[in-house]
Amino acid sequence: MEIAVPSLLLLSSFRPPPLWVSLSVESSVPPHCASKAFSVTYLLGYFVIFRNWNPKYRPDASSCFISLFHGSPAVFLAVAAILNQPVRGFASPNTNFQNLVLDFSIGYFTVDLLHYLILIPGDYLFIAHHLATLFVFVTCRYLVVHGAFSILVLLVLAEVTSACQNVWTLAGLRKADLPIAARIHKNLSPPFYGLYTIMRGFIGPVFFCKMSAYYLSGKASNVIPIWVSAAWIVVVGGAILVSIMWISNLWLQFFKDENVEKKDS
Repeated sequence: MEIAVPSLLLLSSFRPPPLWVSLSVESSVPPHCASKAFSVTYLLGYFVIFRNWNPKYRPDASSCFISLFHGSPAVFLAVAAILNQPVRGFASPNTNFQNLVLDFSIGYFTVDLLHYLILIPGDYLFIAHHLATLFVFVTCRYLVVHGAFSILVLLVLAEVTSACQNVWTLAGLRKADLPIAARIHKNLSPPFYGLYTIMRGFIGPVFFCKMSAYYLSGKASNVIPIWVSAAWIVVVGGAILVSIMWISNLWLQFFKDENVEKKDS
């Protein structure tokens, strides 16, 4: 009994580590586990949540549904993984926590890619985007196992608008037959466009330029082959360019609609 007293005192003083510390020392969840979870979520959306929607819109709505379960969680996980990284840099080795976030996103993009390949095979732009994104995530996670810092920063910048964009998209699908959906879509457009412009049109390109300059200098070539970093630059640069073109067209349409409303009133 005398030996047990100090042990009990030690146990009573023990406090579990924070969640992000626990995650950082655990092995990553395999991507197929995340894929299964997102597959179930997609089927739930398609056959339950949106079962009464027009069949034309159900695939897009279900895609938005799983995106809601990826975007914001990915942002919080990525930020925590970056902050928990002992040494942050473009060529830093991946931590287990960062690998977990990459696996989580790989699972999501795999399921969403299957959604497009099976139900919307003609949407070549999104299919190409998802294939390119998966290439970046998979090479970072499984081939070079370095550079997750830069990839996760880009993930945060891309997904921080995800929740807003998905609600905006869902409302847009029903705006023709639901007045409340039309109001939500209209009222959400300016703040969504503004946030998207800041992230994809300003902060994203600045970070991209810094990342590109570092990788093209060859400073990371001992851990990330130049062909890999060059491919990342091409993929990310292309995605940023397409995003800027997309949001620019939305702004033009927005101001065009505003002018029409003013003339009608």
